[in-house]
Amino acid sequence: MTDVTRRFSGRVDNYIKYRPGYPDQVLETLQLECGLNKNSIIADIGSGTGILTEIFLNHGNRVYGVEPNLEMRQAAERLLLHYPHFMSINGRAEETTLPDSSVDFIAAGQAFHWFDRENAGIEFRRILKPDGFAVLLWNERLTDSTPFLFEYELLLKRFGTDYQLIDHRLTGAETINAFYGEGGCSYRSFANVQKFDYEGLEGRLLSSSYVPGEEDPRYLPMLDQLKCIFIDHQKRGLVDFEYRTQLYFGKLNR
Repeated sequence: MTDVTRRFSGRVDNYIKYRPGYPDQVLETLQLECGLNKNSIIADIGSGTGILTEIFLNHGNRVYGVEPNLEMRQAAERLLLHYPHFMSINGRAEETTLPDSSVDFIAAGQAFHWFDRENAGIEFRRILKPDGFAVLLWNERLTDSTPFLFEYELLLKRFGTDYQLIDHRLTGAETINAFYGEGGCSYRSFANVQKFDYEGLEGRLLSSSYVPGEEDPRYLPMLDQLKCIFIDHQKRGLVDFEYRTQLYFGKLNR
């Protein structure tokens, strides 16, 4: 079986440069709805290069970045070196290595769909304090809100190696509510957007684990089509990459 933790090993630089952050409403919601404060201890599971981790660090939190992929973990250690409250952990959702009842919040950004949900649920309940919260979020790219995004989606379906098998949108609300247990979870969504010139658009595409690499014969035809899409839809040299940030939060039924 392919080790999913290795999928992004060759894509770290593009991931750092071109993946979106999260809107301010995420932190505001967790403060209002879950009592997040500067003293809250966070475990960011599948923390990658530290996009979500840095939001909590800037808020003043102590954050454990739990990441199994060596290259992504090393990137986070480099990028977040100046934060004294950041601790990098070589672990995974199913085995974080953190102590029992040690964190107030578990957060997973753009990562939950990779987890073994049953074993991750056991581990999350172990490391969460009794009143702790689990937070799952994704930047979900819109696929048909504009002609540009519609054609970009067609490109992924044509050239993606296993795009339709691992798309995180396959992890629906029913699955997520079942993970939380009886009572389910709360949900919010927020608009989010990136503006790209062609270089940025290409980098954003190549940050995805399901697109062909340079050694693949589909790589250059894919980029040729991407250039055509960009030329057709750019305005003043830019295209809009639109998302809905999907935020789920709640306590895990024990």
